[in-house]
Amino acid sequence: MAGKQIKSLAKDTAIYGLSNIIGKSINWLLVPLYTRTLASPSDYGVVTNLYSWTALLLVILTYGMETGFFRFINNGKDAPNRIYSTSMISVGSTSLLFAVLIVALAPQCATLLKLPAHPEYIRMLGISVALDAFASIPFAYLRYCKMPIRFAAIKLIYVVLNVLINLFFFVACPYLLKHAPASVQWFYDPSYGVGYVFVANIISTIIQTLFLVRYIVVVRFEFDKALLRRILRYSLPLLLLGIAGTMNQTLDKILYPYLRAGIGGDIELGIYGATSKVALIMLMFTQAFRFAYEPFVFAQKRSPKHHDSYIQAMNFFVVVSWFIFLGMIFYIDIFKLIIPEQYWSGFDAVPIILVSFIFQGIYFNLSIWYKLSDRTMFGAWFSVAGTAVIVAGNMLLVPRFGYYGCAWAAFACYFLVMLLSYFFGQKYMPIAYNLKKIGFYTLIALILFVLSFLIKTSYEWLNYFIKTILVIIYLLIFIKNDLPVKKIPVLNKLFKEIKN
Repeated sequence: MAGKQIKSLAKDTAIYGLSNIIGKSINWLLVPLYTRTLASPSDYGVVTNLYSWTALLLVILTYGMETGFFRFINNGKDAPNRIYSTSMISVGSTSLLFAVLIVALAPQCATLLKLPAHPEYIRMLGISVALDAFASIPFAYLRYCKMPIRFAAIKLIYVVLNVLINLFFFVACPYLLKHAPASVQWFYDPSYGVGYVFVANIISTIIQTLFLVRYIVVVRFEFDKALLRRILRYSLPLLLLGIAGTMNQTLDKILYPYLRAGIGGDIELGIYGATSKVALIMLMFTQAFRFAYEPFVFAQKRSPKHHDSYIQAMNFFVVVSWFIFLGMIFYIDIFKLIIPEQYWSGFDAVPIILVSFIFQGIYFNLSIWYKLSDRTMFGAWFSVAGTAVIVAGNMLLVPRFGYYGCAWAAFACYFLVMLLSYFFGQKYMPIAYNLKKIGFYTLIALILFVLSFLIKTSYEWLNYFIKTILVIIYLLIFIKNDLPVKKIPVLNKLFKEIKN
């Protein structure tokens, strides 16, 4: 039964992952677009800084309700429609209040963020993040209803629209301004530059929200105060966890302009922001796994063999994560061709960022113990501890080492929270994770990683050939040890011969 459930998890992860990969890949096209069309890396630094703030605000505005929704809708005690409606009304009300406040206080916020001339950036991002927060509940409903394809389709609509609108402002409009100025000069101002990034974002977000309307009105609106109090009692500790967790990912980019002020901090932030986007492939997998795993975890709680499913899921995550790590590091020079050379110095930090994402994903797997046992405050304290490491690491390392300090601070943060969650989890909800297997694949990946640096020739094509062989070795080890090769035609005979 556990194997069948893991197949279902892998299938959903594949659907969420495919849409995520396609979406992120399309969205990643914005990186070379921005780095080649914006006047300076400092402009991309503005984008990196403001979107880091929006990520933090999104967590605050959803205040753990997404996970609370899954927790209560799977308990079999409350009416699913009432849970959905109550959650949606709660998040919708707070999002509306935030949007009103941010529009009114935009000038003051812009001054604090060192953008006093552009309060409209703050207004546009504020409205966008409010709409995204509200949309989190309808998107959770689609996941609950096992509608990954519809979920993916709406997410992709946003991404495609965002890219197309950016292409319109950064490619089409400059071309038309040069060859047919009358067609665009009535609305397009080339000096507005980076502002069009936020214009494209708010337009795409509004259209995405319109596509969700049919799932917003699918139930009768009813608000249950007692139910909301119960959900909040469970979810609010997750708010602290979410704030700390998001700060662990974004605080370096928020603090960077202040820690490196006067020594090119805005330019360095632009370089770090652009090159760290390469690590999005690992983050895409982690996020896709999360989309499928969270409803899976709560649904499997009632199964007598749920621990077996969690163990296999952890193995699946670790094996695939290290495979992605090797593939990205071995072919990282290809990514350098996408963005201008002035950004290449940031690529040296990518391996550190990738490993920190693996730690983050393992921590997410381990977090099931405090979510299932309703001890969510533990998660909050773990994240606070991680945030303390992030803050201390950035304060100590960034002024001296720049964005390398950011990368190592994140590495230390996620390594710490991963260990804390594991050891406390073994005390309150012991799960016999296969540490031997996890350690084995980690060791193999690191050995292959080191070999890729030791075995180098003066021929680039030969270096890529060697790296490809190393990736194949990892895959063969995985197939031999963990895939049911006896059931695969041709391969079963091959590995039988190898074994003999």
